[in-house]
Amino acid sequence: QVQLVESGGGSVQTGDSLRLSCAASGPTVGNSVMGWFRQAPGKARTFVAAVSRGGQTTDYGDDVKGRFTISRDNAKNTVNLQMNALKPEDTAVYYCAARPGVLLSTTQGAYTSWGQGTQVTVSS
Repeated sequence: QVQLVESGGGSVQTGDSLRLSCAASGPTVGNSVMGWFRQAPGKARTFVAAVSRGGQTTDYGDDVKGRFTISRDNAKNTVNLQMNALKPEDTAVYYCAARPGVLLSTTQGAYTSWGQGTQVTVSS
């Protein structure tokens, strides 16, 4: 099991940037694919981004491609989500997630560990 704690959320204006961080701990962190999901009020949780165990392979949801960048620092057990050109529709609670194995996944059911979430609010 991996323990995850997100940070870096806040309130910003349209076009601003924000960087989310996820601190991971536990014996299987290094063997986990890491991902970010988000949930807007009244909507289902959706996939944002994922990164492979070594950090070389990434995947993004269509809504964030070209604007968001996921990265990980295995020495520090952290996963970051750099969010640029933010839009009001990016407003949501952002969750860090981990799944054992090597395959990236866009499906939340594939992830076995979740953080508590951090709020991101983008105003126009």
